[in-house]
Amino acid sequence: MLDLDYLSVAPGELMAVLGPSGSGKSVLLRVLNLLERPDAGTVRFHGEEVQGLAGRERMAVQRRMAMVFQDPLLFRGTVFENVTYGLRIRRVSARERSLRAGEILEAVGLSDLAGKRVTTLSGGEAQRVAVARALVIEPEVLLFDEPFANLDVPTRQRLQMETKAILGGRDITAVFVTHDQDEAARMGDRILVLHRGRAEQAGTAREIFYDPSTEFVARFVGMENVYDGVVTTVDDGLASVSVGRCTFEVMTRAVPGSRVKLGLRPEEVTLVSPGDLGAVESGRNAFAGTVVGVEKRGPLAHVELECPFPLKALVTRRSLEEMGVEPGARMGARFKATAVAVIGVQGGETGR
Repeated sequence: MLDLDYLSVAPGELMAVLGPSGSGKSVLLRVLNLLERPDAGTVRFHGEEVQGLAGRERMAVQRRMAMVFQDPLLFRGTVFENVTYGLRIRRVSARERSLRAGEILEAVGLSDLAGKRVTTLSGGEAQRVAVARALVIEPEVLLFDEPFANLDVPTRQRLQMETKAILGGRDITAVFVTHDQDEAARMGDRILVLHRGRAEQAGTAREIFYDPSTEFVARFVGMENVYDGVVTTVDDGLASVSVGRCTFEVMTRAVPGSRVKLGLRPEEVTLVSPGDLGAVESGRNAFAGTVVGVEKRGPLAHVELECPFPLKALVTRRSLEEMGVEPGARMGARFKATAVAVIGVQGGETGR
């Protein structure tokens, strides 16, 4: 079940669809590709309603689209035979098939593999073939269903950037489904966040990651510090917000007395060594706290403090070691007023 009040993807735009498993991402793709009918509402293609089409009319619209899946779904044969399959069933001449396939294979970096059998390809090469097979039919809309999810990180990142460049150069409209936040930010001109079949927010990567409109979006994109507060004073957009026994300074137009929900990304928090605690406590959005947990994740570490409110910070492992951050240590923590996102307001206007 999908609940979208309105969603429009502009010509030439790449819309990344982000959400956890079961949020409705694949259902949305099937609806857009006319493989599944919506329970309510309409699907329009270039302004014309299309979800009610059947037979040849529906096939004609579907042939103006192409889809790339998580599994490349290649059949036995050569790279060239796979890439030209869609052209053959469209009865494109052999000469035209050869010209178009040669151009696309060069664009995806597979020119020297045209005669190679697909069973010998690496995962990244196989997915390149799938992308080329979709592009060669010159679709107006290209739908991606987590196409790079099974690839290693370097290959995935390389294909993300290559695919986006190819789509931009051909002015193809695309909808790219993913559960990976970095991929959504890297690929999408805009990002749509789904949750339990509902559209939570649509916007640029900057808006999604730093100005989330709901608590779900905030937590899903890594804004691990979320607090309830009450605005006590406002002076030219700078508000003092009571959060438990502490006061945050936040940029907002909410009026005094408003109840607000605040969010703060852990990488916006700067930890200060114990020797600087005195100076920190007198600063703006600066608090002393005790480390209650440390989780090392590769070159980074997540640090949890009690300040006395719970606060999570992200630091490098080098900083962790140099400052002696460990459970039980006293630390200082700073963050800017502009780093605090106002997720929701009751009783006043919201703004940053």
